[in-house]
Amino acid sequence: MINKTQIKLSNLDQALELGLKKEEFINICDVLGRTPNFTELSIYSVMWSEHCSYKNSIHWLKKLPKDGPHMLVKAGEENAGLVDIGDGLACAFKIESHNHPSALEPYQGAATGVGGINRDIFTMGARPIAQMNSLRFGSYENQRTKWLLKGVVKGISDYGNSFGIPVLSGEVFFDKSYEQNPLVNAFSAGIMKVDDLISATASGPGNPVFIVGSSTGKDGIHGAAFASKDMTEDSMDDLPAVQVGDPFQEKLLLEASLELAKTDAVIGMQDMGAAGITCSSSEMSAAGNVGMRIDLDKVPTRQTNMKDWEILLSESQERMLVVVEKGKESQVKNIFDKWDLNCELIGEVISGDLLEFYKNGECVASLPPSSLVLGGGAPQYERDYKEPEYFKKYKEFNINKVNEPNDLVEVGEFLFSQPNIASKRWVYEQYDSMVGTNNVSTNNPSDAGVALVKGTNKGIVMSVDCNSRYVHADPEEGTAIAVSEAARNITVSGGIPSAITNCLNFGNPYHPESYWQFVGAIKGMSKACEKFKTPVTGGNVSFYNQSVINGKEVPVFPTPTIGMIGLMDDVRNVMSLNFKSKKDHIFLIGKIVEDISSSEYLVKYHKIEASPAPYFNLDEEFNLQSCVQQLIQKKLINAAHDCADGGFFVSLVEMAMSSSLGCDISLPNQVRKDAFLFGESQGRILVTVAKDEIDVFKNEMKSHDIPFLSMGIVESSPEIIIDSLSFGTVENFIKISENVINP
Repeated sequence: MINKTQIKLSNLDQALELGLKKEEFINICDVLGRTPNFTELSIYSVMWSEHCSYKNSIHWLKKLPKDGPHMLVKAGEENAGLVDIGDGLACAFKIESHNHPSALEPYQGAATGVGGINRDIFTMGARPIAQMNSLRFGSYENQRTKWLLKGVVKGISDYGNSFGIPVLSGEVFFDKSYEQNPLVNAFSAGIMKVDDLISATASGPGNPVFIVGSSTGKDGIHGAAFASKDMTEDSMDDLPAVQVGDPFQEKLLLEASLELAKTDAVIGMQDMGAAGITCSSSEMSAAGNVGMRIDLDKVPTRQTNMKDWEILLSESQERMLVVVEKGKESQVKNIFDKWDLNCELIGEVISGDLLEFYKNGECVASLPPSSLVLGGGAPQYERDYKEPEYFKKYKEFNINKVNEPNDLVEVGEFLFSQPNIASKRWVYEQYDSMVGTNNVSTNNPSDAGVALVKGTNKGIVMSVDCNSRYVHADPEEGTAIAVSEAARNITVSGGIPSAITNCLNFGNPYHPESYWQFVGAIKGMSKACEKFKTPVTGGNVSFYNQSVINGKEVPVFPTPTIGMIGLMDDVRNVMSLNFKSKKDHIFLIGKIVEDISSSEYLVKYHKIEASPAPYFNLDEEFNLQSCVQQLIQKKLINAAHDCADGGFFVSLVEMAMSSSLGCDISLPNQVRKDAFLFGESQGRILVTVAKDEIDVFKNEMKSHDIPFLSMGIVESSPEIIIDSLSFGTVENFIKISENVINP
């Protein structure tokens, strides 16, 4: 072990400036047996940053369930999760955040988030077929929120539309906690043959290492470290840490990579995302228990005289690191020459646990790759956590102290004028949802996106979900709800939930209250995923999502975004949410509970923020979804829509808005009308049943022992009538809803 008196204080100061802690610097000295130089310190600073190493989260991430009936690649094994969809095919999918870059430069921050997540998919040999996103912003009335919203949506649409992959669905949520720190979570899914998997692993000493794709510039340097610290008033100084994307280069890289995947020349391939060459070379080496020798002079650069550490840490987009079987170099170069992309031999695989980088003939960094990576020598911490003071206060909420409004019609219109409930047409119309021929759900409005697997009748059903208000109120229950709602959206669309990826967006992990939220979320996710048999295939953790306002750190709502996929044997059986025919009967399936906790109605109409998460029972939820899956398979219902944000009333009107038909509804007497209409208790689904299927439907419900209630019928008149009272026409709600979000 190195003598601490040998440590140069100047190097320690550099380490601290780069975001490393003193004990981490000492650990690095012990690993190397000497004092690291600046380039080596820079490498450790990004690889041991929270963004790359998960040093404050890995202890709890290991507790998430990873095994399931369809799993082919588990969490942490490759760039993305991989599940078996039958017939020799697999679906690769993943969700990741690009929060901090989007807060500073929303257009490029969001655009490069889309590019990065798609590269994670096609690097494995899968062709992306669908994208989704989950976006969080501050109060909509704030002008900065509108600037961020416009920039983020334009960044996603410009990059995604140019790249040519449809956006199937997503979510947009507004809350003041995201005022300065928006969340931009991007999801991508792709299809491949199981046998075509390309591993992100290096092997075979003497095999050449290529860098392919775009040239390397100074954009994105220290981006991983930037994403691992607080947002402050000085964060604009980190603007060079925001990458710049080129979707047309990415399209070329996609086609070249998939063509390369069909050859036998590839040993391993990895996207250059966070930390660029540093991350891809160290992770591929560590995965294969080998080393690499890299000549940085051979890396194509956009600027002259780039320093060695700049080349190593650059996060320039649309680049890959490829290990090729020796003797097949020309085969690889010919493919990338055809697509007019860089393909430069920059090094070779070597035996032993050593990663060497050279510049101008000099070794500028020499370190063991095993010491850099997640699960290897990177530090792992168990942070203290404690229940925040607000949690007990939220539990004291009493619905009986909230007066029921006299004018329920006014409340209904009010809810549809709220940004979280209102139409997101302005957003989704900027995305090309029809590019390609995969999107099944455009003409079949459903709670989840459905993509056709070409050459088959199979469908991949996808949903991104998280009500962060619920998670803030109760992290464990709120996250279990997020998993269950994602599953519910897939179920009511005709799919069977299969697996999830997650994007865990939280505050500062060194704050015990924020870390308590993170721990609770992991516990809730685990129990829900185990219940639904939807293992966690991977994702990412994004800490430090907060702003420093008046000298005080204010974290965002804890937001463990769930990206879930489900399987559908035949896309012709997709279940849509719109009313189908006059005189169809409307039923509410699930337990009725008098509850308005954490609802949009309670928070926005009554302006009461302190309440627990809404009613939720995991066993009831699972049984409900199993029953609905049977109803759909037996074709006993012709529409299905879950009750989520805004409750029963919003779901009912959305079914009408999607069909231009109205309804005549009668409410039960056992609960408050405002709770029944606008409460957000979980485990409820609205369905419609044709008149001649009612008896069979009822018998099926009784056999499952699931509560159900006849609510009324679909009417040809586009009017929403509840207990003989007109709540207005479908056209009126469309007008109210679509005039809200238009920044």
